[in-house]
Amino acid sequence: MIIQQFYDKGLAHASYAVIRTGKMIVIDPARNPQPYYDFANQHDADIVGVIETHPHADFVSSHLEIHQATNAVIYCSKLTGATYPHETFDDGDQIQLNDVKLKAINTPGHSPDSICILLEDEKGKETAIFTGDTLFVGDVGRPDLRENVGNITAKKEELAKQMYQSTRHKLMTLPKNVVVYPAHGPGSLCGKNMSPDLESTIGRELRENYALQLMDEMTFVKTLTTDQPFMPKYFGYDVDLNKSGAPLFQQSVDTVARIDTEASLEKEVLVIDARPKQQFRSGHLKGAINLQDGEKFETWLGSILGPHETFYLVAETEDSLNILIKKAAKIGYEKNIKAALLSPANATEISVTLDLDDFRINPNNYHIIDVRNHGEVNDGKVFKDSITIPLPELRERINEIPTDKPIVIHCAAGYRSAAAASIVAAQIKQVPVYDLGEVIVEFA
Repeated sequence: MIIQQFYDKGLAHASYAVIRTGKMIVIDPARNPQPYYDFANQHDADIVGVIETHPHADFVSSHLEIHQATNAVIYCSKLTGATYPHETFDDGDQIQLNDVKLKAINTPGHSPDSICILLEDEKGKETAIFTGDTLFVGDVGRPDLRENVGNITAKKEELAKQMYQSTRHKLMTLPKNVVVYPAHGPGSLCGKNMSPDLESTIGRELRENYALQLMDEMTFVKTLTTDQPFMPKYFGYDVDLNKSGAPLFQQSVDTVARIDTEASLEKEVLVIDARPKQQFRSGHLKGAINLQDGEKFETWLGSILGPHETFYLVAETEDSLNILIKKAAKIGYEKNIKAALLSPANATEISVTLDLDDFRINPNNYHIIDVRNHGEVNDGKVFKDSITIPLPELRERINEIPTDKPIVIHCAAGYRSAAAASIVAAQIKQVPVYDLGEVIVEFA
């Protein structure tokens, strides 16, 4: 038997393949199905099934595409309300993969329709569990993503209570040596306290996972519903898209229009300029947002822009443009790209440069905007009189920024402040808008 983990660091997403005697099951696949096809070919295996542990909020799954390409059966809980071809997979159901079994366990908590998949080897021994977004290494799934979306909605407090029951009665009772394979690792917004490790055991989680320690249900609910990370704008959209199934990945990416001049751009459409900030600062299109290509590009794209907002995508090279389109597709945003183009030749907007010496001496002469997340700010402000507006909220809250003094924007390391400064500078013209950038580390 082969168990293979596929890990996408950008979205901190783990998917899996289980192979036994030439047959392969894929669990929680990413948007691009090609790695699973390649792995199946490498091991001379046929993909016979795809299991969705729940309708994912943070990425688009390729379950429907894999079904269409291979005729693999899609398995999911009956509570999902899936509109794609599928077989229900709930408590008591199992998939026989030759002489090993994959057994469904309903584990509501992260979502009402979450399942885990328990693997029994050829000897009938419980050896591994694929926990989706129910149990992570060091954490459990956040309970606040299904209050308004999905086939079944539930308040976070109710889902937290269900998570308490799922962990106590279904997962914590498993043998301690059962290997835990979660759907996410550190950096995912589906939890708040994930370990850097990408697999664990039930025994280790019983010892080290804060959510599995001895506490009553009320304490658990309060603990789980407190200090969860922000929710990107695209999460609800992806839940609904995964409930129906996404269009073909490569075909959808290939249909993104390309243009070679900015002269044809529609003025009311946003521009996402993913070039390095020094290039952006030296010349960019009016109103452009400098969302630099990086490890979390897709998360920030889906946090700043809503799922129905169209945009132009600007990149430095053809290769980087292709990569960025595929990153947008991971969250279902390739359809939002009005057109893609390389670095515009006649971009005339130039960003202003902060006089750091003056700022260090006279910080009170500036309005300082802190665009870090609320949890980061709660751990301590860098400038005591700064105004907190997290980057995902900035476009909707620009009117809260005073315009009687120059504006300086900071985050924790410089990536978010570059995006934020470009957003604010496009809207506020009365005073200069500066990006403190990486210099923030001198003040922190």
